[in-house]
Amino acid sequence: MPERNRTAALACVFAANGFALTGVFMFGPLLVFRLNGLGASPATIGLFSTAVWVGVLVTTPFASQWVRRIGHRGALALSGAIPLAAIVGVATTESVPFWALCHFVSGGASALRWIVSEAAVAEFASDARRGRVVGLYQTMMGGCIVGGPALLAMLGPSSMHAIWASGALITIGLLAGLPMPNPQPMTAESAPAGSRSLLANMRRAPAVMIAGILGGFFEMGITSLLPVAGLQLGFSAAAAALLVSASGAGSALMMLPIGELADRWTRRTVLLGCASAVLVACLALPWAAHAGFPLAVAAFVWGGAGGALYTLAMIEIGHRHRGPDLIEATSVLVLAYTLGGLFGPAVAGAAIGVSPRFALPAVLAVIAALGLLALTRLLPRAPSRH
Repeated sequence: MPERNRTAALACVFAANGFALTGVFMFGPLLVFRLNGLGASPATIGLFSTAVWVGVLVTTPFASQWVRRIGHRGALALSGAIPLAAIVGVATTESVPFWALCHFVSGGASALRWIVSEAAVAEFASDARRGRVVGLYQTMMGGCIVGGPALLAMLGPSSMHAIWASGALITIGLLAGLPMPNPQPMTAESAPAGSRSLLANMRRAPAVMIAGILGGFFEMGITSLLPVAGLQLGFSAAAAALLVSASGAGSALMMLPIGELADRWTRRTVLLGCASAVLVACLALPWAAHAGFPLAVAAFVWGGAGGALYTLAMIEIGHRHRGPDLIEATSVLVLAYTLGGLFGPAVAGAAIGVSPRFALPAVLAVIAALGLLALTRLLPRAPSRH
């Protein structure tokens, strides 16, 4: 593809997701506030919040089938139309079970957008600049994660203006993605269907699975428990909440530099360096836990290096795959990251219950060490450039 066409295609993907994801990241917290206003219990709200991740898990194995039938552009449009319909449904009803259904189908649409967009960015980017482009895209994603809730706070969580603003942003994103070209056509013969294909790709790419699980565990899973850990260690509520900000800052600020390094060094070197940084942060936690700033540094490393593991895995499969194979490989990575994010809170919560100062770092260090060992053995030693 000519360079000018690559740039135009990437601009479509960035614009479509920049607007749509800001709206999507308003939608989840908005639902939580509306449920709280109706008097729902914390347990009910917690279960409600898992609906979106159930939607992601259910949809991921079949993403390639949807893309094969309607193309990348059609899948991106569908992933915008579904949450838009869900927002309208939430705005016009007060049925909590119906809201849960809307949240579930929005999660499924988010999985489709996630996979199609990541694969398109990796495919449209040139080999020489794939690390930079993927890193920049992940940085934009971090901005959407911060920008959506911030806009919700500005408009008022209970305001109808917030609901319609979320819908408007998703609509703009939907329209912005319509000119996106299909990277490669996917025919009925070009990709096997459903879970069989996904399982085959898992067996072929164990290093991608490990990197994805570690990334989801430390970037997404642990972050959700950082306020609890901070409170258990005796920090104020404000200081505990700032640990989440530190992790988010790591995720947002480190992706582009890591992507640049991946364009200049072997990706194996950068990936193992990030996994090592996660392990060092875990080992330092018993000494960092007595003060807010050192613990915030550890949270920054978990967010940055943990997120970089996912980003580097995406860069790697972008170099190795094209077309339908890239969609399948991206599905494996998204599934692995989601599983890591789901297991993280359960593991960290149990460790915090035993001892936030010692059991938590011990458990996290063991997981980080096992992941580093697995990646060291599974990643090829030969330079993996272009």
